[in-house]
Amino acid sequence: MEILTDAFYLVIEPTTLLVIVAAAMYGLMVGAIPGLTATMAIALMVPLTFYLNEVAAIAAIVTAVTCSIFAGDIPSALIRIPGTPASAAYANDAYALTGQGKHRLALKLALYASVAGGLLGTVLLVIAARPLAAIATQFTSFEYFWLYVLGLCCAIAVSDRGQARSLFALTLGLLFSTVGLAPDFSVPRLTFGLNELINGISFIPAMIGLFGISEVLRVAVTLPQRRPHSGAPSAQASAQGSVQASTPEATVGAASFVFGRKWALIKSSSIGGVIGMLPGAGADIAAWISYAVSKRSSKHPERYGQGTTEGIADATGANNAALGSAWIPALVFGIPGDSVTAIALGVLMMKNITPGPQIFDFAENAQQATLVVCLYFTFVLANLVLIPLGLLAIRTGGLLVRIPRAILLPAVVLFCIVGSFSIAASYVDVWIMLAFGCLGFALERWGIPLAPIVLGLILGGPLEHRFLQSITVANSPLAFVDSLISVVLAAGCVIVVVLPWWSARSALR
Repeated sequence: MEILTDAFYLVIEPTTLLVIVAAAMYGLMVGAIPGLTATMAIALMVPLTFYLNEVAAIAAIVTAVTCSIFAGDIPSALIRIPGTPASAAYANDAYALTGQGKHRLALKLALYASVAGGLLGTVLLVIAARPLAAIATQFTSFEYFWLYVLGLCCAIAVSDRGQARSLFALTLGLLFSTVGLAPDFSVPRLTFGLNELINGISFIPAMIGLFGISEVLRVAVTLPQRRPHSGAPSAQASAQGSVQASTPEATVGAASFVFGRKWALIKSSSIGGVIGMLPGAGADIAAWISYAVSKRSSKHPERYGQGTTEGIADATGANNAALGSAWIPALVFGIPGDSVTAIALGVLMMKNITPGPQIFDFAENAQQATLVVCLYFTFVLANLVLIPLGLLAIRTGGLLVRIPRAILLPAVVLFCIVGSFSIAASYVDVWIMLAFGCLGFALERWGIPLAPIVLGLILGGPLEHRFLQSITVANSPLAFVDSLISVVLAAGCVIVVVLPWWSARSALR
């Protein structure tokens, strides 16, 4: 109780509360700009933590990343440019709701589900840190290999355009991930003699091009056929909106819908929490897998990708739940759960906080234990502060819908260029973004989904690395299914791929 009391008073100090509010506004601003990821936001914040005490530094990092992950949904819903890789899982649904004149519904669903998922992820962090971290330590290269394969299989399973086309898109993404130096042998591949491609293709410019520039090109092609208007939804979108208005989730508030599905929310947040605790997995895989599970358990799977509210709520709840559980391996074993916690670990060590099992020894190490409890309180405050500031961001971001397309499109192109260039100050990234934009425009006209390409780019490198590690130490192919965890993950891959095919075949009988 003494540690709890001390931590509570340290967190509610005026200076710490001011830092939390400022970090929340900073996270919302950075996350809403395509190309500026949560990792970049935290990296830019590190020099400022030199001048903050331990509690304020932790509060700044936790709050900024919590708010920036949600803010990535704003451009995803309004202009179909995912602000974060996790947003790509449900970008089509959010944008479809915007086309129906329901952009505020989409963003409020994402907001309330993010807050609920973040709070549930914090509960998981508090009560299950050490037991779950013990499970994570049993993961070898084989288990990680199957985890990445499961994430890729989910990208195929959740597509509404057919598994064959999704597989083609995923293969393209995996092919693009091989550009540059090989992860284990440092041999240049597919660079065509261009030194600028030695480091490979960054998925951020590719994602901005696929979802941003391709949408600009698509709208620009149809713009001369439209009458000048203020950006209101088309007649077809309005008709779709009138049909959707009869569904239950359209007639109730976003908060009522999210919290009314409490068991679905708990399930998706649990998925995100368990995946988030695995080092290297992160919110991206959590969102994809939760979205796939949501679609398979839904009574209306055909609505996924067309503006479903269930998929948005479940996926956003999962990716925010992963933020809290990603601290489990970081605190217990000093192993970062994702890139953000990797930066945060450096800040903690700079503040003389040593991660490890001893950090939970409240009797012997009360000072560090107090800081851990401060982390718990900060996660709760960060999610609560996100509600009013997120609603303000939704109202402000919603002004984009009213801007005429002839004015909005050049501004979108400008943000795409700035976002791509700001990652590494490289003009090559800008050209990559433009090339992927043209590719995305062509693929969409052929009915090829774009989201699997992004996931293939993100997971291709880690998948290859884990596969090479595995075959190096494996005595036989059976080593890939030598543990119970590997068997469960491999079975999950088979089920995710075979179940849609079996369901379609059964429906034809």
